[in-house]
Amino acid sequence: MKRYIYLILISFQGLMAQVQFEAKVSKTTLGLNERLRIDFAMNIDGDNFNEPSFDGFRVIAGPSQQVSQSWVNGRSSFEKIYSYYLLPSQKGALVIKQATIEYNGQVYKTSPIKINVTAAVEQPKDPNDSSVSADNNIYLVADISKMNPYVNEPITIVYKLYFTNVGISNFRELDKPKYNDFWSQNIEIKQLVAEEGMFKGQNFRYVVLKKVVLYPQKSGKLSIEPLSMDIDVQLPSNRRDVFGRMVLTEGSKRVSAGAKTILVRALPEKGKPEDFSGAVGNFDFKVTPTKTDLKNGESLDLIVSVSGKGNMKLFNLPKPVVPNALEMYDPVHNEQVNTSLAGMSGKVSDSYTIVPQYKGNYPIKPMRFSYFDLRSRTYKTITSAEVMVNVLDGPSANDNSISSNSENGKNKIYGQEQFKFIKLKTNLISKDQNDFFGSQLFYGLIFLPFLMLPLIVLFKKKKEAIDGDVVGNRIRRNNKLAKKYLSEAKKQINNKEPFYVALEKAMHNFLKAKLHIETSEMSKDNIKELLLGKNASPAGVNDFIALTENCEIARYAPASSATIQKDYDKAVAIISELEKQI
Repeated sequence: MKRYIYLILISFQGLMAQVQFEAKVSKTTLGLNERLRIDFAMNIDGDNFNEPSFDGFRVIAGPSQQVSQSWVNGRSSFEKIYSYYLLPSQKGALVIKQATIEYNGQVYKTSPIKINVTAAVEQPKDPNDSSVSADNNIYLVADISKMNPYVNEPITIVYKLYFTNVGISNFRELDKPKYNDFWSQNIEIKQLVAEEGMFKGQNFRYVVLKKVVLYPQKSGKLSIEPLSMDIDVQLPSNRRDVFGRMVLTEGSKRVSAGAKTILVRALPEKGKPEDFSGAVGNFDFKVTPTKTDLKNGESLDLIVSVSGKGNMKLFNLPKPVVPNALEMYDPVHNEQVNTSLAGMSGKVSDSYTIVPQYKGNYPIKPMRFSYFDLRSRTYKTITSAEVMVNVLDGPSANDNSISSNSENGKNKIYGQEQFKFIKLKTNLISKDQNDFFGSQLFYGLIFLPFLMLPLIVLFKKKKEAIDGDVVGNRIRRNNKLAKKYLSEAKKQINNKEPFYVALEKAMHNFLKAKLHIETSEMSKDNIKELLLGKNASPAGVNDFIALTENCEIARYAPASSATIQKDYDKAVAIISELEKQI
């Protein structure tokens, strides 16, 4: 009998010596405004404690560590606890995942814990605590300039935080608003300034937190998701310190601007021109040549520009139609656009380089630009004047010298008598035949043609190859355009905003040169599909898209000179690598 009792005691001691590691919470159901305490307790001194990720919660305190050890009736007990205080950031069923420790080479894990988070609940107040509630003294409001705009008509959203009788020490964005089906542009706020204003018939102070300009891209009901924020507030209480001053209590308040629905009107179909490309606003349209009288071998730049106020970046400029005898290269796109709360204004232009091949007069047909005028709510069309290009000298064209065929949508010109034969016979008459005959000049003139003949042949073949490679000349010119903008970015490397503007232009012109697309077609998915279709490496495509998206963000984010230099070197490397691949 004693023997069995001894075995039972040994087994019981073995069970007591097992490793215990578990997670304990103060409650499993809590409101969105309540705090949760979680303890990770172990009966051994484990190593390498790894906390869970706490998805759906924000850690407001911890970890704090407690260690206790005791001896009772000759037996020792040990306990180590890691404690955290959590605040839920969303409603619903949340799961606190497993924490881990290591002990004697083995890994031990806690069991997951399910927490049910409900809506905010009313909490009992200490009469000596706050005498003012944050509920009716702080609001987040989204002021929208227009609720029923046309497609591509600008609207503005100004997010204002109204408060009174409370102090604000800090705030954090929980849910950022998403502007699906809108073109959006954030307006930079350099410094937050508190102002006085009326809200709900009462005097409040308010701070403008965010300004956004939106251009709806389709008609119908478009939703704007709300901006939600967690704000640390200081509330006055009924308690006083030893000097008689009011004691402030710290608290937090979650506010939301609420979802908004914009009813966007479609542009009228009545009177819509066939060449309408989506321009909405008030514009001026010009077609300007740098010169009209040219000599053989000279070129001109034809500048097609639109200036004014409206959706400057969201429409396509018309393309000129030139005679086949004029060689026209891909345009260089330039944007000088400012975005304010009133919308976009400025100037956009395409510059086409045109090179004539033959002597004569060549008309460039008038060009049309149509837009929807928001003031009169009608379509308007501006027509440019005809441009006459006068080529004063050079070879003459005949019916067989100009072909109407085209390659890659560009005019192809077949030259005739581009090079004439070198005359082999001369009628030179020497004044002094005796002195000249047999002199060094005599023999030099005899052997000079033979010495120059290989150079002439090589030069002629090289020039023929260059003149015949129309596509190659175009590609080389477009590559120079991208490098031109990279050169501009390098000049502005000490000025953050001009640097990223020039860098973004370089990336866009590189895409136009390589993929033959316009600005309106430069969506992320379209760029990725076209580059991969030209056998570009996926890694290079992802780096290119990431750098392009970073240019807009980096213009307003703080950046060091080392970061700017790194972005420039990365752009050079990415463009060089893509040039090799496509």
